[in-house]
Amino acid sequence: MLNVHSIETFGTHDGPGVRFVIFLQGCKLKCLYCHNPDTIAMEGGKPYSVEALFKMIMKSKPYFGKNGGVTVSGGEPLLQAKALIPLFKMLKAEGIHTAVDTNGRILNHFVEELLDNYTDLVLLDIKHMTEEGYQYLTGMKNHQTTFNLSKHREASGKPMWLRYVLIPGITSQPHLLSALGNYFKDFSTIEKLEILPYHKLGIHKWEALGWEYQLKDARENTKAELDDVKTMLEPYFNQVSIN
Repeated sequence: MLNVHSIETFGTHDGPGVRFVIFLQGCKLKCLYCHNPDTIAMEGGKPYSVEALFKMIMKSKPYFGKNGGVTVSGGEPLLQAKALIPLFKMLKAEGIHTAVDTNGRILNHFVEELLDNYTDLVLLDIKHMTEEGYQYLTGMKNHQTTFNLSKHREASGKPMWLRYVLIPGITSQPHLLSALGNYFKDFSTIEKLEILPYHKLGIHKWEALGWEYQLKDARENTKAELDDVKTMLEPYFNQVSIN
């Protein structure tokens, strides 16, 4: 069984093509900018059997086309890696493209089996390039775990996209962007870097949970800033896009 928060049947922002996106419940991080804070708690969600999800996905398969498929996001999907393995096995048997959107904090033998054998694409969320910044944004220590997963994916030789939320004054400083580019510039498996502009669309969810949203004073990016960051990072990556 998988603990599912919600399902999107025609997703276009979580991997290539049209995606069937499964948002799983539960995450160990509490990112200050999280736009789905209701996925953080481990409890809640709705239990789905692998068979039930597979049947739903197969109904959507005609819409995937050449590039689409299934993306599992969250929350943090790798918390349920063991239960995802049989689902992804079934999907791969049907020739369906699979992707996982992860913060990279978990790397055990279930995660390795899932990613190495059944996951066509890893969408890896890079929160911050320093330990201090990572702790501030996520509430957790040891940002190195994300880079450990990136190195594991690189060693597997399988495709990976990076995702980076651009928050003015917090993750947008030139030295952080340079650090991002220099760390990953020699990775051969990174197909693209997705810049995710900061937004405040999830504030009402924080308020509904009775939580204080601490980035109220942060502003959104200007188009010029986004264009400048894209230009700055393009020398490091095969492709840089603004999602």
